[in-house]
Amino acid sequence: MKLYKWTIMTLAATLLLTSGCGSKSSVDTAPLEKSFASAEPANKTVADSAVSSIKSEDYAGAMAQLQKLASQAKLTPEQQQAIKDTLAQVQKQVADAATKAGKDAQKTATDLQKSLPK
Repeated sequence: MKLYKWTIMTLAATLLLTSGCGSKSSVDTAPLEKSFASAEPANKTVADSAVSSIKSEDYAGAMAQLQKLASQAKLTPEQQQAIKDTLAQVQKQVADAATKAGKDAQKTATDLQKSLPK
């Protein structure tokens, strides 16, 4: 039973450590920032919040802000495209992170299984 608990704790610690490591966001926020530079103050605030969330890798918050922006009726075609492109990049980052976490978890589980006495 102790070995089982130790194995679970090691697996959890490894997952936490590996999910926190990695490169910074590769989402290009420049088009979004540019298209909302002279926007209405309310929309600019939401866009700035989305950019801030992206830069801090809070992708769930960024997606919520981008979806809020997308629902605005008074957007220029450039703003609509910038939102669409940025949202696609954020969704790709989320998918990539999930795939990497799954692979890391599988590798850790395999390594732990190999290390257990037979």
